[in-house]
Amino acid sequence: MPETPLFVIVTHWLNVLFLLLMARSGIEVLSAFPKLYWQDDCPPGREWARFSRKAFGADSRRMWSGEDEEESWSPILAMPGRQNLGLGRHWHFATVPFWVFTGAVYLVGVFVSGWWRYLVPTDWAIVPDSIRAVGTYLHFQLPEPIPGEPYEPAQKLAYFLVVFGLAPFQILTGAAMSPAVLARWPWYGRLFGGKQGARSLHFLGLLAFAGFVVLHTFLVVVHGPAKELTLITLGAETDEHSVGLTIGLVLIGVIVVATVAGTVFSLRRKRAAQQLLGTVVHPLERALSRGARSRQHYPRRRISPYFRVNGYPPADSDYDALAADGFAGYRLSIGGLVERPVSLSLPELTALGVQSQTTEHNCIQGWTGVAEWSGVPLSRVLELVRPLSSARYVVFYAMDDKGLTDKHPDRYGHFYGSLEIALAEDPQTILAVGMNGVPLPVEHGAPVRLRAETQLGFKMVKWLRGIEFVDSLDSIGQGKGGWREDFQQYSTSAGL
Repeated sequence: MPETPLFVIVTHWLNVLFLLLMARSGIEVLSAFPKLYWQDDCPPGREWARFSRKAFGADSRRMWSGEDEEESWSPILAMPGRQNLGLGRHWHFATVPFWVFTGAVYLVGVFVSGWWRYLVPTDWAIVPDSIRAVGTYLHFQLPEPIPGEPYEPAQKLAYFLVVFGLAPFQILTGAAMSPAVLARWPWYGRLFGGKQGARSLHFLGLLAFAGFVVLHTFLVVVHGPAKELTLITLGAETDEHSVGLTIGLVLIGVIVVATVAGTVFSLRRKRAAQQLLGTVVHPLERALSRGARSRQHYPRRRISPYFRVNGYPPADSDYDALAADGFAGYRLSIGGLVERPVSLSLPELTALGVQSQTTEHNCIQGWTGVAEWSGVPLSRVLELVRPLSSARYVVFYAMDDKGLTDKHPDRYGHFYGSLEIALAEDPQTILAVGMNGVPLPVEHGAPVRLRAETQLGFKMVKWLRGIEFVDSLDSIGQGKGGWREDFQQYSTSAGL
């Protein structure tokens, strides 16, 4: 039996850690919208899988929000658990680059060392041989390894399918859920049946990985834990297995302790976890966001029959009075680091020129919907107010006092969000005043809301009352770039 190369040993144990982190954090992401669809409209009650007892209908008499669908799952299962979508996403996207890099190192090592001969089948006989090997296991016997190779046929075929099939499949379906990717290359999402198709396939890929891990672990037990752990820690079988067994158990213990410590740290020190993981996540999301320009042009027939609401309208008398009067007294204040501060009424804003675009909305929870939005390109607002060269961000302030509309006792303050200037210049970044051919409904952000089509929905501030151009976000709110970034540890950029 050939010795196991060092690169296989190292990447194997790193994969155990990274797959565990990605699986648990992926479960946390799923908990925010514990439903799976095949169509991007996400009609309530038409999901093919639901991991929640909550049920909401399109014809419900009581208004409900997408946030009401979120579940709080145990930290034993989800990472970090307890309804922490922002940190779950941070863990997931901070782990992915390391997992991909580990896989790349493994593949380079496989082909440079010649180890590929033990992974890549060269004869279709591997299929019937694998079936016979499985039958041997079912008869409570161990099949013989392929002569001169470390694996029996079923193992070799399984490893080949995981390395060259399942792992790339997860990467490809993961990319098909990115709003920046879908906005820039809408055709890519269609390869998987849309974002919801990709999301469902990604979940099935998770189940396939879980099944592989369970089966792999079972075979380790069947073949003898001491022997197998020796092979994957020392690289070769020896007469004395105690050293390899000890090292293997220590490594398993370290991985378990690391994931538990990461969970506890995230729940107790949310801001610190956000900052630490953000050193990996934020540059990736910022690069993806900056590099994408929305090219969405869906036909009107694709407009979703039901479009979810996320968050509740402002719950104060001033907003109610504005809405009752058809927003005739509404003014949008625009200032900060600009040459020409202005305060615009709705007619003055729309006089800058209105465009319509039918695009897909991507909520951070996971649901999607297509709608036609009519509004003023933000680039025209920039032309009007002429930002100073020192302005780097655009901050959007809402009339929504979260102390009144959010159900969490520790969340307060008026909602706000921000975009980098480069994103504000995207041709499909608009200040929307209409939806599906009618004035913007109250529940969707009337009288004015932001649409930034390469970003997740939480960046698209509704019920706008003011816009400010600034050189830094440090003094805005708690300095993280938005209300959800401040209170829910979301990422400043939202292209993933």
